Amino acid sequence: MHEFDSGKLLATTAIVREDGESTIEIRSGVPTPEDYCHLRADCGMGPRSDAGAAIGLPNSWYGVLVLHDGRPVGMGRIIGDGGCFFQIVDICVLPPFQGHGLGRSIMRELTRELDCRAPASAYVSLIADGAAHHLYRQFGFINTAPSSIGMHRVVL
Repeated sequence: MHEFDSGKLLATTAIVREDGESTIEIRSGVPTPEDYCHLRADCGMGPRSDAGAAIGLPNSWYGVLVLHDGRPVGMGRIIGDGGCFFQIVDICVLPPFQGHGLGRSIMRELTRELDCRAPASAYVSLIADGAAHHLYRQFGFINTAPSSIGMHRVVL
């Protein structure tokens, strides 16, 4: 697996929230397993085990973190075989930080990395929850239905 430059500063942006203006950093990397599990829970995503996170996160093909005061408030990852198939997963931003374009920034950095490093003809998939499909369409993603449908299975 190709190692990416974890921790590299990709962008900074200022957002205005009810509690004032904040500086946000967008960096390459993945959260710690503990932060990962908290981000997923606080964003209303399904839980993942600590053990699973500890195994899976280091195997990410690429990741993006959104940081506020050094703490993760958003993330996104690419997983896959590094050649033919990739999947964008774990796109989330904590509710107090939503509505400021941070999800768009995460997707921009993820797709930029795919465009730079993934081989031509690589198949990139994702699952769009709720209205997120509007965001993903901005980055060239299209519905697979009716020719195919997404399916899943959870190991218990």
